[in-house]
Amino acid sequence: MEARSVDEIPIGEGWQYEPKWDGFRCIAFRDGDEIYLQSKTGQPLARYFPDVVEALAHLTARRFVVDCELAIPIQGHLSFDELQLRLHPAASRVQKLAQAHPAIFIIFDLLGEDRQSYLKRPLRERRASLEKFARDHLKPRGAIRLSPATTAPVVAKKWFDKIGGNLDGVIAKRLDAPYASGERTAVVKIKSIRSADCVVGGFRYASGEKVLGSLLLGLYDDAGLLHHVGFTSAFKASERRALTKKFEGLRKHPGFTGNAPGGPSRWSPERSGEWEPVDPKVVVEVAYDHFTGERFRHGTKIIRWRPDKAPRQCRMDQVEHREGKELALL
Repeated sequence: MEARSVDEIPIGEGWQYEPKWDGFRCIAFRDGDEIYLQSKTGQPLARYFPDVVEALAHLTARRFVVDCELAIPIQGHLSFDELQLRLHPAASRVQKLAQAHPAIFIIFDLLGEDRQSYLKRPLRERRASLEKFARDHLKPRGAIRLSPATTAPVVAKKWFDKIGGNLDGVIAKRLDAPYASGERTAVVKIKSIRSADCVVGGFRYASGEKVLGSLLLGLYDDAGLLHHVGFTSAFKASERRALTKKFEGLRKHPGFTGNAPGGPSRWSPERSGEWEPVDPKVVVEVAYDHFTGERFRHGTKIIRWRPDKAPRQCRMDQVEHREGKELALL
C-alpha cells in the first residue's frame, strides 16, 4: 500500500477516506451459529477474542462477511499493548483479559451477506450496503461499531487535528474499485509524520553478518533513566560500514538504564534478542508516525544527526501526552 504524508492526501472526485485504526485487521465470517475470525495472514483469532464472538452471535444478521479492525479501548483511547496480551495460550487468561477490557469490532467493509458476494461491487455500493447493515443490526456504542467514512478531504484532515497522536492514519480508497485482498493499487495510506530527537543507546548487527543492522533509540524520563523507545534501520548501503565502525567504538554497558530492548516476540520471531549497548553520546533526529505504549509503533527514519544537542535534552516529553480521542469518531 502506498503511504503519503497528510499534506499529500489525494484530492478529487472518486475518493473515500476512512480512519486507520490501531488494532488487528480481521475478517469475520458468520453462517448461522458458526462464527470464524481470521487475521489478514489467514490465522484464526476467535479463541483470543471470545467477547467479540459473543457480540457477533447476538447480531440479528445471520449470514455475512465483514472486514474489520479488532481494538481494545483503555481509558478513552485504543491500546495496542492490550491487544498483544490477548494472544495468550491459556484460555483462562484470555477470558480474564476479555472481562477486564472488552474488545470492540470496527467494521469498515461488507464483503457479502445472505450468501451473496459483494467482492466485485465497487466500494460506493459496498459502503451503501454496509451503512444499511449497520442501521439494521448494530446498536449505538455497542461492541460492534461502524467505522466512519467521508468523501470530503477537509473532514479527513480534521480527524488528525481532532484525534491527536493515537490515530494511526487515514486510508484513501477509490470509490469505483472492487474489493481486493493482497496488493492494493486503489488504496493510499495517509500518515501524520512527526519528529523527535533521540539518543542512540545500542545497536543490533544485521542478520548473518557483522555490519550494522539497526540503531536502538532512547529517551530520558524525569528520573534521568534512558528508556528504549524504538529503532531505526533506514541507512544507505554506503554508510553502513562507517556507522558500524563508529558504534563499535562506542560500545559500553549498560546502554539503556531504564527499559531495555527485549528479545524475539510473537510479532518478530526472526529478530535476534542480542544487542550491543553503547555509550549514550550520539543524538539523532528521526521521523515517526505513531508513538504509543512508550515506544514508536513502527520503524523510524533518520532526518539528521544532532551533534549540537546534548543527550540529556532528549526527553520523553517530546512524545508523551499525545493520546487522542479516536473513540469520538465512533
